[in-house]
Amino acid sequence: QVQLVESGGNLVQAGGSLRLSCAASGSIVSINTMAWYRQAPGKQRDLVASITRGGTTVYTDSVKGRFTISRDNVKNTVYLQMNSLKPEDTAVYYCNADVIATFSLLRDYWGQGTRVTVSS
Repeated sequence: QVQLVESGGNLVQAGGSLRLSCAASGSIVSINTMAWYRQAPGKQRDLVASITRGGTTVYTDSVKGRFTISRDNVKNTVYLQMNSLKPEDTAVYYCNADVIATFSLLRDYWGQGTRVTVSS
């Protein structure tokens, strides 16, 4: 009923930039928080950044000052601008959204993940 479609993952050199996008579609009534998570090989999936519908943001310490999360509520899209990328940022990045769909309660939806590889 709700799908998250991601784009923007790529191979980039250290110090470079990428912009990830995630568009939600389907029988959407409302989207509360949208977020980006990442999972590096052999590690847990952890929150990178989140943004409420009103624009309040939260970042994990390791990306503060380098990454910026934003959203377009008309397009139901969340973005992650990643600057000054480091090899430690290499991971699969997952889009997440808390969505109320038609005839449904609030629940989490996940994108399929997009791979970001930062070379040194």
